[in-house]
Amino acid sequence: MMQRRIRYDEGMKFLVSIHRDEDGAYIAECPAIPGCISQGRTEAEAEANISDAIRECLAARAELGIPLTTTTREVEVSV
Repeated sequence: MMQRRIRYDEGMKFLVSIHRDEDGAYIAECPAIPGCISQGRTEAEAEANISDAIRECLAARAELGIPLTTTTREVEVSV
């Protein structure tokens, strides 16, 4: 089986969600990349850490030859 190498552009942009957990840490997640999560003591630190995590996740997924991202969508839900 021939393995095709997937590449990504350094200028890619992703939406991330950042929230504060019950211990006060900021949790950052990139929904378009399954499992790509990081944290920080401040929002700014969490944002910087998720940027690093995204680069690492993209590199790992490219090396494994799996799709870089998944399709996501935002919906508003009434409760």
